[in-house]
This record gives sequence, structure tokens and C-alpha cells, in this order.
Amino acid sequence: MDLMNRVCKPYLDKFVIVFIDDILIYSKNKEEHEEHLKLILELLKKEELYAKFSKCEFWIPKVQFLGHVIDSKGIHVDPTKIESIKDWASPKTPTEIRQFLGLAGYYRRFIEGFSKIANAPILALRKGSENFIVYCDASYKGLGAVLMQNEKVIAYAS
Repeated sequence: MDLMNRVCKPYLDKFVIVFIDDILIYSKNKEEHEEHLKLILELLKKEELYAKFSKCEFWIPKVQFLGHVIDSKGIHVDPTKIESIKDWASPKTPTEIRQFLGLAGYYRRFIEGFSKIANAPILALRKGSENFIVYCDASYKGLGAVLMQNEKVIAYAS
């Protein structure tokens, strides 16, 4: 565990997110945010890390962080990420399909009408009824599958 995660451990996922050298403090209202900010700044001062921060931003009503937009209404996907899913070229190899399904699966909860965007087109026509392979991945929240024949993608679903 890196230093910042260790130092902020009592508050992680309660009102603090640490990513490498970035600390994000989030709150529901101004009063709560003052309290959270004071706790973290005192903690950093106690650990003698307070002076090491050269770039700090405070009281930001909307922030982009790790591909998300965080504001007073909650956490939303960065709109550019939605566009990248909509504009993604049709995958043609198993690796490209896995990449698309991974990205789309992660962002699906942020995209209204996701199933309309992620229709499964036919990418190659099947030849006969032999040599089919099905790749699939499932979780409690979704399912992804690819139908292949002779190393060509016939169809995929997410």
C-alpha cells in the first residue's frame, strides 16, 4: 500500500479517494466538506506531508477524475467516454471484442438506453455449421458473448 493510501486509510471510500498522488475529497454539502477538508489537511500536517503538495484546488463544484465527472448530483461518466463507445469501430478480432466489451461493460450503468447503442451486428457470414467457438464473460450485472467461426467474428452481444 502506498504512502497516501496508508495515511488516508481511515477515510478511504467514506469521503476520500486516493489515486497515486491525487487526493479527492467529496461531500454532500458545504458544512460536511469543511469538516472533511479539515480532517484531511490535519492528517497530512501530522504526517508531515502537508508541505509536499504544490498544486491544490479547493471548493471545485465539478471535477473530472479518472474518466468520471463528479458534481453535487453524483458521479457521472465523462461525456467523451460515451462518445468513444458510440464511435468505436466494429471489432474484428477476439482481442478487439474483449476490449470493447470491457469498456462498454464498465460504462453501461452511466449510459441511458445502452442496449440500443450496443446492438450486436453480424460481422461475417457463417460458413456451414462446424468450427464454432463461443467466448463469454458474465457477472451479476451483465453478460458478454462472442460467436466465432474459423477465427472470424460472426456476432457479439453485450
